[in-house]
Amino acid sequence: MPRPLIGITSHLEPARWGSWVREAAVVATPFLREVDRAGGLPVVLAPVHPRRVGDLLARFDGFVLTTGAPVGADEDSGEADPRRDRFETELVRAAVTARRPFLAVERGLQVLNVAMGGSLLPAAGHAVRLVDTDVTVNVSSVLGKVLGDRARVRRADGPGVNRIGAELVPVAWDGTRAVEALEVADHPFGVAVRWRPEEATDRRLFRALVEHAGG
Repeated sequence: MPRPLIGITSHLEPARWGSWVREAAVVATPFLREVDRAGGLPVVLAPVHPRRVGDLLARFDGFVLTTGAPVGADEDSGEADPRRDRFETELVRAAVTARRPFLAVERGLQVLNVAMGGSLLPAAGHAVRLVDTDVTVNVSSVLGKVLGDRARVRRADGPGVNRIGAELVPVAWDGTRAVEALEVADHPFGVAVRWRPEEATDRRLFRALVEHAGG
């Protein structure tokens, strides 16, 4: 049986090959590695025009929305990525409607919440160092069925959840009761986490995504 095809979002930035410099689609290798280890076939998705999202839904079994600059970053910050914002917003809305399995990681959680009409809190700072954080998980949620009622995760202090978007439910919290994960209500596997599962040794989330994509 063919491996489930998992589309992994990327961002565009200049890359060098010898004396050549060209814009390239960039994604952190751990995302590719973890999808492959989980039994999926990872494919890097460039941020194409939102009109192409329907073609992607027709061909892919699941998606991973990856990390990166905060969604909706101000142009003056030097981090703005409007092409990626538009593409991933349309992609995650389509995945919600089509009930296609997806895992949204860190920035991906931001994209999902904003795409569904929610809002974000400002980032706590510019530090990107990952720290270990204990989270409590709703055991009756899709995420809870994978991780149980508690997990130790690795995350940075990116923008948190303020107003929760339509059709989304919070399913994990840190010790201050800040939301650490969201799910799409009544979706087979529409999971978004604020932490970085690709940087940890616990691979259950990627295995669960691939299992749902191949189901």
